[in-house]
Amino acid sequence: MRFRTVFFDLDGTLLIEHLPAIHRSYCHTLPQMGLPAPSYEEVKRAIGGGLPRAMSRFVPADRVEEALAIYRPHGDATMLEGVELMPGARELLEGLRKRSVQVGVFTNKHGPSARKLCDHLEISELLADVVGAGDTEWLKPEPKFAAWTLARLGAEAEHTCLVGDSPFDVEVAQRSAMGFVGVTTGTHSEAQLREAGAEVVVVGLPEVAAHWGWS
Repeated sequence: MRFRTVFFDLDGTLLIEHLPAIHRSYCHTLPQMGLPAPSYEEVKRAIGGGLPRAMSRFVPADRVEEALAIYRPHGDATMLEGVELMPGARELLEGLRKRSVQVGVFTNKHGPSARKLCDHLEISELLADVVGAGDTEWLKPEPKFAAWTLARLGAEAEHTCLVGDSPFDVEVAQRSAMGFVGVTTGTHSEAQLREAGAEVVVVGLPEVAAHWGWS
């Protein structure tokens, strides 16, 4: 494979949909603010661009910080409940490492939370870096966020691939000149990913390995 570095999104890509835990935290937060608890589908449609952006779908702009102050402690306390690796994730990470490909996580999930999840799932030792929201002032799809993340590993965009499940992942890869492989294991369908501009879309992580020709 031509890639020397591969970044993975986290929720819906390396992790089996973390949405149930996320939904529980919204249902904990909004009623305390006098607002109705959102449905699972409403939360699913909202997430992907970072927590403040998603929260703004449910609360007025001037109450987002208030909502985050309720959400984050609950999310931190419950984030490990029921979390699992996506089928084929460990094998894919191990396979890349054996081929001397450096691997990282590049996510809009809160950086400390992302690192806690990777530690809990015992994949941190397979990763060169885990970068998320709050580690910089930027979020995907801002190209400056990608450039900063690439620089941390001394990686070049043309030799780097991002594996992700959302249009935000497609956009940041395009705007940063990285390769991209989409997976339909998260919140968006193949049609949605292709509409966003993805040329390669597969159904899961084992198929990512097959796409690279070493499954």
